[in-house]
Amino acid sequence: MGRAPTLEVADLSVGFGDVEALKGVTLEAEAGEFLLLTGPSGSGKSTLFRCLNGLIPHSFPARTAGRVCVLGLDTRRHPVATLAQRVGLVFQNPEAQFFNLTVRDEVLFGPLNLGLPLGSMDGRARWALEAAGVAHLEDRRLDTLSGGEKQCVAIASVLALRPSLLVLDEPTAHLDVPGARTVLDTLTHLCRKEGMAVVLGEHRTGSVGRIADRMLLLEGGRLVADGSPRDIFAQRELVRRLGIRRPTDEPEQPWESLIGEPARKGGVPPLAELKGVEAGYDKRSVLRGVDLAVHPGEVVALVGDNGAGKTTVARLMAGLLAPKRGEVLVNGRKPRPAEGGVGLVLQNPMTQLFAETVEEEVSFGPSNLGLPDDGSVRDALSCCDLLSLVTRPVHRLSVGQQQRTVVASMVALRPRLLILDEPTMGQDWAHLAGMMGRLRESTREGDALLLITHDYKLVHRYADRVVLLRDGRVAANGCLRGRA
Repeated sequence: MGRAPTLEVADLSVGFGDVEALKGVTLEAEAGEFLLLTGPSGSGKSTLFRCLNGLIPHSFPARTAGRVCVLGLDTRRHPVATLAQRVGLVFQNPEAQFFNLTVRDEVLFGPLNLGLPLGSMDGRARWALEAAGVAHLEDRRLDTLSGGEKQCVAIASVLALRPSLLVLDEPTAHLDVPGARTVLDTLTHLCRKEGMAVVLGEHRTGSVGRIADRMLLLEGGRLVADGSPRDIFAQRELVRRLGIRRPTDEPEQPWESLIGEPARKGGVPPLAELKGVEAGYDKRSVLRGVDLAVHPGEVVALVGDNGAGKTTVARLMAGLLAPKRGEVLVNGRKPRPAEGGVGLVLQNPMTQLFAETVEEEVSFGPSNLGLPDDGSVRDALSCCDLLSLVTRPVHRLSVGQQQRTVVASMVALRPRLLILDEPTMGQDWAHLAGMMGRLRESTREGDALLLITHDYKLVHRYADRVVLLRDGRVAANGCLRGRA
């Protein structure tokens, strides 16, 4: 008799209230096998992942049917603590799984909490930090890290448990190209050399599709395709209908290759401007003498490696952070968050959601500011493809749907400058392209969009100008080539 698969999912169905998240899903993963799972936003990927380590049904009550077994253990009959030694789960939002103050303490938390031998702790932590590419951050506080750096630390904290099955929900969404390459190289090594089974959920399928053994597509909670990436991508109508990105044979180029001649605005005053800005957190400097302006009618892409200072720029323009030196101006004066004018969508949508339903969330801002009911709320819901979800509780949305809800809540305020900080998390290309197309149109009326992202395709498709940050300084700034 052969050895049982590392993972067995048999006819799994999961429901929350009136939402059927999964419908009869069946799949297997062998030791050393790399599975890529994708599908439209809200298709059930995150729900499936929570079933694989027992969070559903033990921590998230739900109606369930069917069976999930990991290394022969039925996840319904074994506690999460037991399953955690066999299944490592990395969430879309890394902060959701942090418990400590420093990077080293976070990576050690899992092994210590499970009572693993003390003699193995340092070796486990060192290996995990190096594998995730964050050994140089070992002594840093978690609250001083960029979103991408936090993602890598979350991966390291799970790797420290040396699981037999590693499950990752969009692990590269916040990562720069070097960071994503490091993570994917590590996952490939864990599969091929150490026999770990990997199940990875991702919308940016290009790089992952080249290394995965199998690709699985979810649609509306059902598994609609399971085969080699080559065979799946050959089903062009299915891929197009589900909004799946097709990989390209051309490697991503350095950001400098997208940047052409400097922009010429002919004396038009900027909507937002940084003049000689130095900024940081506590005693740590992040930005060093940055000059940057965003003008009416522009889509500006702010790019650079993790930790370069992109989110700090966003917080400055939104008035959430004061510069240590230099000047920040929005519409010619210091930014004041309560006055509007700038809409900021942060990387983690849950930090900005507080209403009960989608409609209440999107309508709260205009109502709170006493803005007239001029159709802006419905327009915002339509822009982000949320009209069919207006009565859905926000906590029952997928991460991608939550992200679009936050975008809609900002769009409904009709800000002159909208800042999107890593808007791709949880978004299939169809939803992302639809939303970005509508936002791009708004800039033709004199608004502006600052797009902070690592997504090469998104920048190439929608940006007018690209600003490259490196080590807290502007390394390059110019029109997108061919769009001057």
